[in-house]
Amino acid sequence: MTNETVAPQGSPGDIINWPMLKLVYRTDPDKIAALLPPGIEPGDDPFVRLTIYNFPVPDEPEYGIVTSVDANFKGTAGEFTLGYGIDQESAIFVSQETNGQPKYPCTTEYYRLGPQVTARCTHQGYTFAEYKGASTGPVDGGPEFEQNEWWLKYSRAVSVGGPAAAFDYPPHVVHVRSKYATAHRENVEGELILRDSPWDPLVSLLPKKEMVESYLWWPVFLDREMTIAGELDPQGFLPFADTISGSRWPGFNGGPRKAA
Repeated sequence: MTNETVAPQGSPGDIINWPMLKLVYRTDPDKIAALLPPGIEPGDDPFVRLTIYNFPVPDEPEYGIVTSVDANFKGTAGEFTLGYGIDQESAIFVSQETNGQPKYPCTTEYYRLGPQVTARCTHQGYTFAEYKGASTGPVDGGPEFEQNEWWLKYSRAVSVGGPAAAFDYPPHVVHVRSKYATAHRENVEGELILRDSPWDPLVSLLPKKEMVESYLWWPVFLDREMTIAGELDPQGFLPFADTISGSRWPGFNGGPRKAA
């Protein structure tokens, strides 16, 4: 006997009932290790997790994509978040400054028509992720669970004429502990297409080896807290402080170029 649920119902057009599209794929372990600053360790599985969503923040629709990889900090298993690509500019800088949440601007199209599910994410003219699939129907949502997410909060030292070699506020790991239940879940079958982009380099830095799971998820938010979990070595972290567009993707000389 399963605990299958009835699909959430609500007023037509109410975005509160939009599911999250959860996509998990396997990549090379060394690719994940290369993106993690010293002090944060790869998780047991080399999984990349993409969450595409439309959710009211705080009371208007925010379309976005979350990119994270399985990673541990001080023996606690969780996910190191590389970026929250969102379409609400007002939420980007305050989220970075307050909690170290790596938000950056991104345009996401995400919709469902009957069983068909479509999503595509574009940043600086590059569509770097696209999914097309179909729901295969509801499945057991499983028990309540906790998720640990690792963000980074720091401030580079004020400098003139070159990169700062120190920090006004050294790198700290923010532990985001969330507790969820599942209101409804449907598996989907389809294709995740990753395209090369200098702004969101999934193809080159986290190549897809095989899909692990794909599903639509209606969460129940039970609890969430954010705390400082520890500090990283400033000098060891320094090469990881140069990032793209507010995300945790590594920067490079000259920075990414805009699409022609």
